[in-house]
Amino acid sequence: MGRIKSLQELGYGFNDGGELRRIGSDGQLSEKPFQFNISSDHQACQANYELLGAAVTEYIYDVLEREQKLYRLPAPKDSGENGTFVFVSTDYEKRDTLMVLIQGSGAVRAGQWARSLIINNNLDMGTQIPYIEMGANRKFGILIMNPNDNHRSNIKIPHSSTSEEHAEYVWKHYVTETSAKNIVIIAHSYGGFLTVMLAQKFKKDFEERVRAVAMTDSVHSFSGVKIPETLKRISTNWVSNSAQVDTPLKTPEFEITRLSAGHPQHEMTSYSCISSVFKFVDERLKC
Repeated sequence: MGRIKSLQELGYGFNDGGELRRIGSDGQLSEKPFQFNISSDHQACQANYELLGAAVTEYIYDVLEREQKLYRLPAPKDSGENGTFVFVSTDYEKRDTLMVLIQGSGAVRAGQWARSLIINNNLDMGTQIPYIEMGANRKFGILIMNPNDNHRSNIKIPHSSTSEEHAEYVWKHYVTETSAKNIVIIAHSYGGFLTVMLAQKFKKDFEERVRAVAMTDSVHSFSGVKIPETLKRISTNWVSNSAQVDTPLKTPEFEITRLSAGHPQHEMTSYSCISSVFKFVDERLKC
């Protein structure tokens, strides 16, 4: 794998509003947004998009470290450059409350909810940064999983070759070792399925320490997995829907409570219901 080009090398940058814009001939950011169709060759357009996506990932990593003051922990622990990593906040393992963020499947990496929103809308809509900031304001310890980073030079990463392996390893070797009395999970899309899996594998933690699980348009219901009663009691799933945010939606008896996320677009759910998510978390932590 060759060196990843930076946003600037690709002719882009983020303005003060967090919007991706082209760099003009004068070297300054213009008002021109990203344009997918750079030619009549769809493959060339997609290849350009993937290059930009890789640059965006590196940019977000840099923001997490430089602005949010997070740092990387290797996964697995002894992997070095041959493994992946998670992001954590300073003293995350000593805080009373630990917030764990789990994104969905696909191209998104740590710090991202939806790459398309980052590129076409803005950083607040597509990244986990607003969640990180709200968690930090509450003095939560923060751990961000990276379940879709599964290969190095086309070789599968041990204990992280799949999203499921990654989530289980990180929980076992990082989350369980913290002194947190309270654990909060916020999971989008496939991250909801991973949370159900974790609840099945780490029953004691979910019975004793996981106090709130907020899902945004989780896809766990499509997998047919059985949801532990413990998880049902502490969870809410804000699903894509055009009704006003928090509107109760029909929920099967065996399912996690469903509320409207206040937006019909799957990718937008995490952004559209963030205030409701933290209101729910705050209330759960008082129980």
